[in-house]
Amino acid sequence: MCRGLAALPHTCLERAKGIKTKLGTLLQKPENSIDFIIPYAEKPEKKPEKAQKPSPEEALQWRESLDNVLTSSYGLAMFKSFLKSEFSEENVEFWVACEDFKKTKSPMKMAIKAKKIYEDFIQSEGPREVNIDHVTKDITLRNLVNLSAGTFDLAQKRIHALMEKDSFARFLRSEQYLELIK
Repeated sequence: MCRGLAALPHTCLERAKGIKTKLGTLLQKPENSIDFIIPYAEKPEKKPEKAQKPSPEEALQWRESLDNVLTSSYGLAMFKSFLKSEFSEENVEFWVACEDFKKTKSPMKMAIKAKKIYEDFIQSEGPREVNIDHVTKDITLRNLVNLSAGTFDLAQKRIHALMEKDSFARFLRSEQYLELIK
């Protein structure tokens, strides 16, 4: 130990060690900092009700936009099933989780859902990580500090655009969908 530090009172040294520890924690990688922003608790999700099969005319309207599919409970279930067959169901699951998050009113529930969404879909190496660029990930992480209904908006828009450009056209050509519109 240098002479300068030895001359300081013991309490000052203890305080300095505490500050050093806190700074070290704050300087960790962003993936880990989420633990300090949002408390964690899990709650089982409710099972969705069984959707009624649409008429062929209603299903034909889905061709107009991905949003028509996503706002129909049967369309959403069918699209999710299609994405599952392509091993990319995490995209629609993320989109649905973001929609549910936007409807949350309680700050505590909002924090719990935000942490779950981040850990499952955004965090690197997450169990259902979606394909978004690092800039979007960084912006989303910063949004977690001050939670609002729009916390995941940018990431959700990126995934929506990805599904619209890529999966939606294949869905409309799928056997499932073609059978439904007959």
